[in-house]
Amino acid sequence: MSVYDIILQRRTIRKFQQKPISRDTLHKLLNAARVAPSASNMQPLKYLVVDEPALVDAVFQTTSWANYLEGKGTPSSNEKPVVYIIVLADKDIREDGYAIDIGLALENLILTAWEEGIGCCIQGSIDRDKIKALFTIPDKYVITDAVAMGYRAEQPVLEDAQGDDIKYYKDENGVLHVPKRKLENITFWNKI
Repeated sequence: MSVYDIILQRRTIRKFQQKPISRDTLHKLLNAARVAPSASNMQPLKYLVVDEPALVDAVFQTTSWANYLEGKGTPSSNEKPVVYIIVLADKDIREDGYAIDIGLALENLILTAWEEGIGCCIQGSIDRDKIKALFTIPDKYVITDAVAMGYRAEQPVLEDAQGDDIKYYKDENGVLHVPKRKLENITFWNKI
């Protein structure tokens, strides 16, 4: 499968099989993140991998899921993530300006995960103070995001947005639909 095909297929996943992800596979995903472009090649990002079930559950308790779905987006107890990767920015390396690094690294990670049959949900809506306390994270690290992971237990559907309505939704069968703006509505050629 080509990278382009993976990009078109990949969707955010919020329902996961309760099957462990091997450390070898996690190393592969982290390596994909590690080699992403980084501004001035400073590489300020670090990753805290959480794969012990009790700790995964503790992180899960700090998260908020799929606000558009009004309570229907939170995974049930048998659909929760099996791994979290907590993304940290090391302020000793770079004080700020690492947002693009995060986007590039996480895109590498989630595309590689998709190729392995693993779904991801990048979560910014997390209780950073609780996570910091849970893992005794030093002040030099900024907690930027948490990536919920597991083998996919759902298959969201990509569709063209109708007008400006980009809210994802579940249909009567519980299938998640993800509208994306049409290419012709977001592209300008040589002038605006």
